[in-house]
Amino acid sequence: MRRILSLFALLAATAAPVAAQDGAVGKPQEGGIGFQEAATKLARDIHWLDHMILIIITAIVILVCVLLAIVILRYNSRANPKPASFTHNTPVEVAWTIIPIVILVFIGAFSLPVLFDQQEIPEGEVNIKVTGNQWYWSYEYTDVEDVAFDSYMIGQPATMTSEDEDAGATAYIKSDAMVQKLVDAGYNEDEFLLAVDNAVVIPVGRVVVMDVTGSDVIHSWTIPAFGVKQDAVPGRIAQLWFEAEEEGIFFGQCSELCGKDHAYMPIAVKVVSQAQYDAWLAAIQDAGEYVQVEDVALTN
Repeated sequence: MRRILSLFALLAATAAPVAAQDGAVGKPQEGGIGFQEAATKLARDIHWLDHMILIIITAIVILVCVLLAIVILRYNSRANPKPASFTHNTPVEVAWTIIPIVILVFIGAFSLPVLFDQQEIPEGEVNIKVTGNQWYWSYEYTDVEDVAFDSYMIGQPATMTSEDEDAGATAYIKSDAMVQKLVDAGYNEDEFLLAVDNAVVIPVGRVVVMDVTGSDVIHSWTIPAFGVKQDAVPGRIAQLWFEAEEEGIFFGQCSELCGKDHAYMPIAVKVVSQAQYDAWLAAIQDAGEYVQVEDVALTN
């Protein structure tokens, strides 16, 4: 049954006018109306469930429209001048009670395992504490010592230097000088408002568990390609987990309205090989400050 539904879901997905990915990993596409390409099992399961439910609700809408058309054509005053006088129809009433129950149980049988998979947090191979602040993120790698940093959107005032100002760059404004700042940090021009100065770095194929909290108001840590979204509530610690299946840069945004600069609070996660990750951890500990993972050389 699951394979049959998967086939129908695939047909529905390919029939929908979803913008194709241009090869970029974990980045929203201009004009896109579908999901970002899944990079975790959690995200794939969410996409599959969405497509399956789309098939069911489409069938229900078609059925209701057909029934309405039949009623309009068959039982209008011209075609049926003498209306019936009955008050109820037991078989019909039983049917419209039982059938929705069956449909809901069917949906629940597939949706609850997906929900449980998200909420049952496994033992993490990489553990990170995430704190949402107005308007930046703080990260602490709790498995190792001396790996903690803040992450600001490139273009926020905190990331601007006197050299940037001399070059003509202005906070929050995309200009030639700001584009050069993005390029110097290893990002593309169209990643303005997505790129951050200090990205989260994790190894591919490892279970990552994040403890999420807030320092001031409610924020929300979200990476669409990973299928994760967790509110960061002050005074509380919530958890999320994921296991990235491919290397690349994945972007997200704070997804809870948190003040005037809410729109300038992006998230960037760089997924790298285990060797590159280990070398980055060693480099950041030796330097005592954040080191770009691209600048870390692998040693034999």
